[in-house]
Amino acid sequence: MTPDTADYRDGAMTDTTPPAPRTTPRDDETRAALLAAAHDLLATEGPAALTVRRIASAAGMSTMNVYSRFGGKDGVLDELFIDGFRRLAAALAEMPTTDDPGADLRRCSRDYVRFARENPTYYSLMFDRAVPDFQPSARAVEVAIGVLGRLAGHVERAMDAGAIRRDDPFAVASALWACEHGLASLEARTPSREFGVFDWDRIAGIAIDAVVRGLAPEP
Repeated sequence: MTPDTADYRDGAMTDTTPPAPRTTPRDDETRAALLAAAHDLLATEGPAALTVRRIASAAGMSTMNVYSRFGGKDGVLDELFIDGFRRLAAALAEMPTTDDPGADLRRCSRDYVRFARENPTYYSLMFDRAVPDFQPSARAVEVAIGVLGRLAGHVERAMDAGAIRRDDPFAVASALWACEHGLASLEARTPSREFGVFDWDRIAGIAIDAVVRGLAPEP
């Protein structure tokens, strides 16, 4: 379902995620420790290491804590998935808004590619099906779509300023996202040790600039 334009007019969709259940400080500490353990296992040993037993052991806890806090492995993965998108939202929110909406749109796209580079573990779970049998919950998908709405907000602002032609902001944002994801995924698969000839910051700038210029209004 395409989000209503008003939801992201200011660059951020309304957060409709249901409030989390009330927890005690100890609950929060336990959840955080389990999530940190799961993140480290995914980063260092890959998805095969993400079993309930391994997550609990890495956090120094019993398996019951994983089930009581998350309902099992998929619940842990769901929270990591959501946390990844919230981190992406925070990274995009740090970008200053200037008087040049076109430049802001380009910068937002480059920041996305930079996030993928700096957060490979989260990014692989968010977009690369690092755990093939994991299916994000409806709540997790809603958070993910909401973050894409931030990019749609920058797109609509550029449209309003006449920097790019008028179209469905969410569709255009999705097209930009496809370009950004392609850049991020290709960079991740061509490590500098073996493929040191590629300047990925420059490549990303060229590709994103070409896409944004291609969206310019007809003369």
